[in-house]
Amino acid sequence: MKIAFVINQTHKETARFTTTLLALKAHQMGHEVYYIGLADFYYESAYIAAHVRKVMPNQMLTSADRFMEVLRETEKTKMSLEEMDVVWQRFDPVLDMVSRPWAAASALQFASFLKAKGVLVINDPDSLGRASNKLYLEEFDESIRPKTIVTRNYADVVRFFEQQNRLIILKPLKGSGGKNVFLINKDNQQNLKQTVEAIARDGYVIGQEYLPEAAHGDIRFFLLNGEPILINGKFAAVHRVQQGDEIRSNVHQGATTQSAVISAELLGMVEKIKDKLIRDGMYFVGLDVVGNRIMEINVFSPGALCQAEEILKEDFSGFIINKLKEKVAINKKVSLK
Repeated sequence: MKIAFVINQTHKETARFTTTLLALKAHQMGHEVYYIGLADFYYESAYIAAHVRKVMPNQMLTSADRFMEVLRETEKTKMSLEEMDVVWQRFDPVLDMVSRPWAAASALQFASFLKAKGVLVINDPDSLGRASNKLYLEEFDESIRPKTIVTRNYADVVRFFEQQNRLIILKPLKGSGGKNVFLINKDNQQNLKQTVEAIARDGYVIGQEYLPEAAHGDIRFFLLNGEPILINGKFAAVHRVQQGDEIRSNVHQGATTQSAVISAELLGMVEKIKDKLIRDGMYFVGLDVVGNRIMEINVFSPGALCQAEEILKEDFSGFIINKLKEKVAINKKVSLK
């Protein structure tokens, strides 16, 4: 296969990213790997190309660190993206929201053109346009998500705060990595107005009920085509535990990871969302689960797969690449009809 990964910028990628894990695994399995930055696309009279960095199977790279070194040392070359078997969008729109606000939307538009030409694009670019912020979760069954408001009005937040017994989480509607996430309670409610104003500078504010189970962290749970990834009785998942008084369970914010206990209740929530995920073309996603609620559905670049492989000693990335190969074969048959 020829697999192109669409990322923010090559110099911002690291050896510990899930994208690197998937790309290295694809390379080691004999596939051609290409990286496309959000500023690398090219279009001319329905011809869609990109200035790509490529890693070929005969380079035989064995480590993530070496893979990233070679990738950064490789000069970009322009090539048609219609040659790709799959274009995998693995960028984070939030990273470019301030400095390059045009980047994510443009990439999705180019990806939509490719999809229309029969190229397999994951996750589906048209659905990703709708899912570019946390409101996407509100399209799913009410029973699987926390009570939520979205507003930029302080009075709305105060009303919600009182309804939730003065205990809520506030965060940006469009955010990632645990940045600007705040727990507001009766002990620090004097900071409520200031917190709302700070978040609202960059857009809408999300208020969510606080779930007591959040004190023990959350579970990052991976789905492939709507189904849990299961090998030898082990699910691709990790339990992320925050440190000290930290309320955020993001690995980027210092959380540790450990084996997760996957309950029948969690699997029941997956059953309630999988059909819509499949319809929306959300092929690879990461759920953030606290107690009996899904807090977020990460559809762009869910991470922590490296930690899942290290803790559980299973080749989840190889499983994903093999399933992707099957999906490419099906897509080619459909395109030929």
